[in-house]
Amino acid sequence: MRNGEGPVAAAAVAERPRVAAVSPPRLSPVRTISINRDNRMLASVFDPHSAVSEQYRKLKSSLVRLTREDKFRNLIMVTSAIAGEGKSLTAANLAISMAQEYDLTVLLVDADLRRPRVHTYLGFEQTIGLSDCLQDGIDIGEAIIKTDFEKLSVISAGREVEKPLELLASKKMVDLMAELKHRYNDRYVIIDTPPLLPFAETRALAHLVDGVIFVVHAEVTPVESVMEAKEVLKGCHVLGMVLNDSTETNRDNSHYSGYYGRKTAV
Repeated sequence: MRNGEGPVAAAAVAERPRVAAVSPPRLSPVRTISINRDNRMLASVFDPHSAVSEQYRKLKSSLVRLTREDKFRNLIMVTSAIAGEGKSLTAANLAISMAQEYDLTVLLVDADLRRPRVHTYLGFEQTIGLSDCLQDGIDIGEAIIKTDFEKLSVISAGREVEKPLELLASKKMVDLMAELKHRYNDRYVIIDTPPLLPFAETRALAHLVDGVIFVVHAEVTPVESVMEAKEVLKGCHVLGMVLNDSTETNRDNSHYSGYYGRKTAV
């Protein structure tokens, strides 16, 4: 019998350790970020006792009242007619103000895939987010980022995409919006979206949410744009209008947010 053959060789082979299958690493482990409290634009944390913060608290109170009249309407979109009106900042401050309440929990979602700003305002690096869930089938729960506010979590916009219209207007987005509403039915889901008039996807999203908050930059947004956006939002549940940077109420030129209008019209 030659060396290396027979029972001895067979035993040696049997004793070789097996290589265990290695599972791929989790794409987005549980993370916690600290919100940038030094950002003056985040009045709700930078100066919670200011007149500006009080306006956000009024906005919050109006929103809670309008979304709990008959049943809990938790999926809320924040948008504007055109860019540069302060919708992302309004969404961030509103979410923080709501999370400071004893019995309110908030998930802030950056759905502005064209010009994401939420991560910049809150002070964290862009990471796995909404676009990754839509393109790669990542579970939405994997994209949630916890914050040092116990009742506030965030989903960033995710990596840059070439065709945000096709992504946000897709069936996947419709399904994801429904999942956000029902999977996280214990909290408000505040969604920052692209402006209405330049981009078609926002018009589609407006029909998927429980309510729309419409932001207008005082003395900057053309009246014609406001009226056109009002027509676009017909058939949607418009909760009201936020008049941003109102010099009449805001003498110190800091950011201002107030609640105007009725739940049925801008």
